Amino acid sequence: MKNPAADKYLSHLSLSAILPKEIMTDIFDYFKGWFRKAETSTPSNPAVHEVIERDETYRAEFEEWKHSLACRRLRDWLWHQYALWVSLPDEVEKTIDFLDTPSSKGFAVHYTNEQVPTRQCRFFLDFLREKVLELPYRQTLADRRVYMVKNDVETLERYYLKPRQNRTSNKLINQRFGNITIELVLRNDRPHQLRFRATAYNDRLYAEAGAFKELFQGLCS
Repeated sequence: MKNPAADKYLSHLSLSAILPKEIMTDIFDYFKGWFRKAETSTPSNPAVHEVIERDETYRAEFEEWKHSLACRRLRDWLWHQYALWVSLPDEVEKTIDFLDTPSSKGFAVHYTNEQVPTRQCRFFLDFLREKVLELPYRQTLADRRVYMVKNDVETLERYYLKPRQNRTSNKLINQRFGNITIELVLRNDRPHQLRFRATAYNDRLYAEAGAFKELFQGLCS
């Protein structure tokens, strides 16, 4: 099957001037195969699935950002929105939603109409991850998936963290606040949504999960 997008992209490659025809055929076949895979990709079957890695430059900039006024304002804004949600839910900004079910608590920040730099959103993602690790938690997953959603390219960066388990005085497993998932969604390389969710076990082997307010205080401190 012809792929016009792939053909158009490949027609601009200038490698044919310097590489033998046999190698060029292999390269064209590789890229056409990749485009076909991208077009049929889904969140569960992504075109790209890799481990999240941050280079040295990013880590240095992130350390600087954590001590910046921008980070402080973001934390203050997040805490203020939570306080409004608890006391005056109708006053919460439309850019954030809160999740509150018997087993899951969390929030989602929407960037659809916001001009927020992608780098800053990644900093926020990693900042929340660090805060959870301090609770203390351990990271069990850090991955990036790239796939198609209708005509958009969606990128999902995700951290999955579990509590460092220990037993309570009555020998139940201390689950802290439950298992935590933190996700950043980009659409066409632009920030779309950041999601934070804590999911607790409702099982007789586990102690009751901690209050969401305590978890939120830990995130914003």
